[in-house]
Amino acid sequence: MEKLLAQSPLNVTTNAAQSLHEIAETVHKRSMIVIFSDMFDNIDSKGTEDLFAALQHLKYNKHEVILFHVVDKSKELDFEFENRPYRFIDMESGDEVKLHSNEVKAYYVAQMKKFESALKLRCAQYKIDFVEADIQKDFRQVLLPFLTKRTKML
Repeated sequence: MEKLLAQSPLNVTTNAAQSLHEIAETVHKRSMIVIFSDMFDNIDSKGTEDLFAALQHLKYNKHEVILFHVVDKSKELDFEFENRPYRFIDMESGDEVKLHSNEVKAYYVAQMKKFESALKLRCAQYKIDFVEADIQKDFRQVLLPFLTKRTKML
């Protein structure tokens, strides 16, 4: 495990939808699947639909699915940056863009809210537990409300 952690592959893309389809097919039916992901694999309309289809596949195979949506809320969702130029680098593709944060903030925040709303809606439709997991919060602040809710359901 240490060797794998020591290797920090850069410019490696992921395909969450494909991975979720594989999990749906290989895991025993009626398993509990816990996903920790930002789900930002491919936020274009086709990628989003592929992702939703993969989540639906998990539920179709009778798995209980819990999605911990792992994000840095202040940066990735609310785009809270100082009013100055930045250089943003995509950790998976290595693509970089230089821009002034306030020039794109309104559009970016609107698109992220749209994506998050669609993700929450689909999770509710498929009866998938959606848990926002802000990386700036202590893990207890993420898990305690979820576990309290689960306890009340039993």
